[in-house]
Amino acid sequence: MTVAGVEPRMHDFCRGWILGFMGFIKPTKFSQAGLSDMEGFLQKLAGEGKEIWQVKQAEESLRIFYQEVEPTGWAKNWPVDLMRSLGLGTRNGPERIGRTGAAEVPRPPLAHGAERFAGRADTGDLPEKYRKFLDLVEGSLRTERYAYRTEQTYLDWVRRFLIFAAPRTRRELSWEDAKEYLDYLTVIRRVAGGTQNQALSALQFLFGTVLKRRVGGKHDLQRAPQTRRVPTVLTRDEVGQLLDLMEGQGKLMAELMYGAGLRVMECVRLRVKDVDFGNGYIVVRGGKGDKDRRAPLPRKLLKPLKGQLERAKERWERDRALGLEGVFMPEALSVKYINAGKEWGWFWLFPSESLSMDPWAMVERRHHVDANGLQKLVKRCSLRAGLTKPVTPHTLRHSFATHLLDNGSDIRTVQELLGHADVSTTMIYTHVLNRPGLAVRSPLDY
Repeated sequence: MTVAGVEPRMHDFCRGWILGFMGFIKPTKFSQAGLSDMEGFLQKLAGEGKEIWQVKQAEESLRIFYQEVEPTGWAKNWPVDLMRSLGLGTRNGPERIGRTGAAEVPRPPLAHGAERFAGRADTGDLPEKYRKFLDLVEGSLRTERYAYRTEQTYLDWVRRFLIFAAPRTRRELSWEDAKEYLDYLTVIRRVAGGTQNQALSALQFLFGTVLKRRVGGKHDLQRAPQTRRVPTVLTRDEVGQLLDLMEGQGKLMAELMYGAGLRVMECVRLRVKDVDFGNGYIVVRGGKGDKDRRAPLPRKLLKPLKGQLERAKERWERDRALGLEGVFMPEALSVKYINAGKEWGWFWLFPSESLSMDPWAMVERRHHVDANGLQKLVKRCSLRAGLTKPVTPHTLRHSFATHLLDNGSDIRTVQELLGHADVSTTMIYTHVLNRPGLAVRSPLDY
């Protein structure tokens, strides 16, 4: 649910209350619910011990939905003092979800030592006075040849930092402000160590490369320790259940990720020339760390891949007939080989159905499919399959590595297939198998 005027930070809360109400009124359809159903839902929340401000937030979420998203007759005359009429009171005041004219949001108590952050946040719109400075940061990122996704991530962290620090001029920015912001992320936002390190890298780039200042000083910062988690791995039967629920192009992409150990971006970025049917492998170009590698081409996918190539060629031929710009070319190849972007070999294996604007060249061209579509497909099918494990497309890559080791493949071979620079990274999958060199059985099984 997206409504103009609702602050982005409140969208998830609104959706959560709407979904909770849908579960409460089942089997009644959402469109058939009435005021009495809503009153019962709010009383149920109060009976479960929810705070008054939370119940008020749920009420306002339902009001917005029934008045603006799916207008309903009975919602036109929404009770002004519904909370008091239900005997719930307003001791904590009404909950605001970011709309003009509503009351202020009562916030939960601050964490210990967090008083200095009161009234400060990194959300909201970037003031116009900072936009030229953000353009300068973007130019520096491109000069330093950062990847586009890294560029967007760093720009987002700099934007959040500027909103938090609110400097009048760039000269007012100091490393002490950066330390304060990172403390805010830790104390208030409670972000993970990896997220904190990502923000730190962005701020180090801002101060060191853009502002040309010494990073550190008396408030020098240490990176948060990385926590190595045991990856989620599916059994062979679970992989089969997941793939059986898919069809079409999405299924082919998921099968490639499991069958060749591809990352999700490596899969969507495959080009026609990267699939070598003669030698039986897939060339992964510019993988993580900008490294190339070869991955096995599953024999089971030869026919589906050839069918996908036929569909992609039809789209390529239509693009050429329409005189569209060629596909995006990495590095300086678009200058060195001017017409390569229009050649069949460089076309995407999984092209998008619609055209999009190239943010660097500012021309409209055909891009590959969005990775979000595959991520949503995998999540949806895992829920339909009844899998309790948290499944993402990357889980298929984890399963690829674990099943290879389980079949007796050498750890060095698996390292090469995954594109890991250090074998210690690949060794995590031996922990999943519980076989650090030798098969280990639980003594309870003896």
